Amino acid sequence: MKGRLFTRLWPNATALLLFTGFVFPVYWMFSTALKPDSDIISEEPVWFPSSPTFEHFATVVRAENFWSLVRNSVTVTLLAVGLSLLIALFAAFALARMRFRGRRSVVLTFMVAQMAPWEVMVIAIYMTVRDADMLNSLVPLTLFYTVMVLPLTILTLRSYVAAVPKELEESAMVDGCGRTQAFRKVIFPLLAPGLMATSLFGFITAWNEFPMVLILNKDPHAQTLPLWLSRFQTAFGDDWGATMAAASLFALPILLLFLYLQRKAVGGLTAGAVKG
Repeated sequence: MKGRLFTRLWPNATALLLFTGFVFPVYWMFSTALKPDSDIISEEPVWFPSSPTFEHFATVVRAENFWSLVRNSVTVTLLAVGLSLLIALFAAFALARMRFRGRRSVVLTFMVAQMAPWEVMVIAIYMTVRDADMLNSLVPLTLFYTVMVLPLTILTLRSYVAAVPKELEESAMVDGCGRTQAFRKVIFPLLAPGLMATSLFGFITAWNEFPMVLILNKDPHAQTLPLWLSRFQTAFGDDWGATMAAASLFALPILLLFLYLQRKAVGGLTAGAVKG
């Protein structure tokens, strides 16, 4: 009995320990954003805000260029996710359903592209954007983020398309649908979990990306929130309460999106990982 009890307890204890380790920094960030300055600079750690305040959040939203940078981040991220999903949807269908010479090589190329570090292309990307006179523009960022998330998006959706029985598509075509109609009416609705999983991955990747905007966009009005957050200071220097409030606002969209999509996203990633 003791052996069985131990066998049941240690995985749960390990999971609880890992959960605490991952969640505690997030809790500390949000709690610090709500603490008054006296709690933040206290020599002893204050685990719970003594008198919660939203003063630090007010400081952030009143900061110069904050809302324009929010607009830049949202615009670039949503465009990149939308473009990558649109391209990946058709590419994944072709790789999963059609037989053509070089198909395996194409899949292998996407795998290599996903594993290769993009940092090796920094100089080439910068020179290309500079020669095109598109520095300090959101267009190159959008295209780069699209290319950055595209390989995994294609591979995940390909696995999900392959998991849909061909008989459903063939039945629709027997009933008079063309291939395009069969894809739109039969396959596409079944891809919702895969689309949510890949869109969540793309959103997180593009939303958090930092180095490329640092290289391409020197104009403060053409930057995004990650770069602004790394340089955030008030008129009085480092304001840790406001810094934590800014980080909380930055992390909030990802947290809300994950909570909203978590079930279908996890199902989509699981299907994409085990089926091919």
